[in-house]
Amino acid sequence: MSPQITPIVDTAQDLELAERILTPDGARIPNPQLDRFVADVDPAQLRALHRDMVVLRRIDTEGVALQRQGQLGLWAPCQGQEATQIGTARALAPQDFVFPSYRETGVIYARGAQPGDYVRMWRGEEGAGHDPAALRVAPLQIIIGAQSLHAVGYAVGIRHEGADEVAVTYFGDGATSQGDVNEAMIFAASYQAPVVFVCQNNHWAISEPVALQSQFPIAGRAPGFGIPSLRVDGNDVLACMAAMRWALDHARSGKGPAYIEAVTYRMGPHTTADDPTKYRPAEELDAWRDRDPIARLETYLRGIGELDDEHLAQTQAEADAVAKEMRAACLGMVTRPPLAVFDGVYAEPHAGLERQRDEYAAYLATFEGEV
Repeated sequence: MSPQITPIVDTAQDLELAERILTPDGARIPNPQLDRFVADVDPAQLRALHRDMVVLRRIDTEGVALQRQGQLGLWAPCQGQEATQIGTARALAPQDFVFPSYRETGVIYARGAQPGDYVRMWRGEEGAGHDPAALRVAPLQIIIGAQSLHAVGYAVGIRHEGADEVAVTYFGDGATSQGDVNEAMIFAASYQAPVVFVCQNNHWAISEPVALQSQFPIAGRAPGFGIPSLRVDGNDVLACMAAMRWALDHARSGKGPAYIEAVTYRMGPHTTADDPTKYRPAEELDAWRDRDPIARLETYLRGIGELDDEHLAQTQAEADAVAKEMRAACLGMVTRPPLAVFDGVYAEPHAGLERQRDEYAAYLATFEGEV
């Protein structure tokens, strides 16, 4: 007779099963598995991580406001997920290449995004809001989970070339139910590709709770593919940084793929086209407010005497300045000429593309003179 197995309901209480370094009330606790990966992080670096999270939240708030004011077609909020995105992204090496979903505003911020990069795509001006080569971040991916396959393909190329790079892909808990993510893990394990999978388990795949699609921790799936995994408290920026350093070290040293499940929470809507009050209980949201990643780090830094009101005010002023630049960049954007849609599709001229350009130009000419 098989042993009785009790499923885990992945709610706020389930966080006790995730590795952490900072508790929700801001206390530092020993973690034999993770401590060595952040032993070098000093108070100055912690304040920098805090600043990053504050700036990211302000960018996110501005993005929502711009969409509500009709300046953006859509926005995918990341409030509540700042520690996961900043902690993991700040662990990356400059040469690593990221394959994000549509919610990784914090990742492109950490990789050096400029004010207009956050809004250009959501305003409909470009297919990619940033220069992928400059940031080493692929365009934000709308198709759920597709970026995981792109990352593995790139990582196989890294392995063949012997390059000192790691491919990193981000996706949500909902994407783990997609075939793309599972197929990507099969290929990654089969070819020992240097790729890190980062699942941001924010508890809701639009209106579907994670407990409905995964009765056990998502990180438990990876070992079934032969991929080692870590499950961390995604609202603990130190734990997220440590987990990513572990995963990158594993992948970069030729041991193949690694997997991180960061247990966090989406405080806002899935996108600005969504109304979470229709499906999400208010008391659940309140419970996660007590686990706010920014407040957690603030409490810890204040407790060790490394944060004061003057620094907080300066940080908020910096965040407001970034948001102001982002708004100005958005409102000042000039729509490209229609034929510019063909620019950059291929690295070199292509006869088929030129034919399409000519056909589209002829089509546009039929509207000349119309008001």
